[in-house]
Amino acid sequence: MTKPGRLLRTVVILALAVVGWAYCGTIIGVGRQFLSIHTTLVLHAIGAPVGFALISIFYHRRYAFTSPMQTAAAFLGVVVFLDLFLAAPVFEKNYAMFSSVLGTWIPFALIFGATYLAGQWAAGGRLPPGRGGQSNDES
Repeated sequence: MTKPGRLLRTVVILALAVVGWAYCGTIIGVGRQFLSIHTTLVLHAIGAPVGFALISIFYHRRYAFTSPMQTAAAFLGVVVFLDLFLAAPVFEKNYAMFSSVLGTWIPFALIFGATYLAGQWAAGGRLPPGRGGQSNDES
């Protein structure tokens, strides 16, 4: 099997990060319909890292184009970008979500940590040669 090109590797990482972000948005959207905002934010703070941990395990077992640290940074970067440029201005119509520690900052930290730790676990604590961005092939 040939090594996928850089574009395909980037698309896989971005697509999985967007899936995680959409999952988080679903928790918020559905939670607001049936629960108080505080309960919804607590469920989001629990569900977000769980979802991203599962995505990270899938990614590192199936692809592992990047190290767990690189994956955590990429996933969180996509989440922050989408929250900043889509969720806040389009869906929320304001940036108040960024003033909520429970609603934004704790989930950001937990997403990063869960993605990293799950990636480490899925990789068995180490990555085989040529995996996780350690390859000399720049295709």
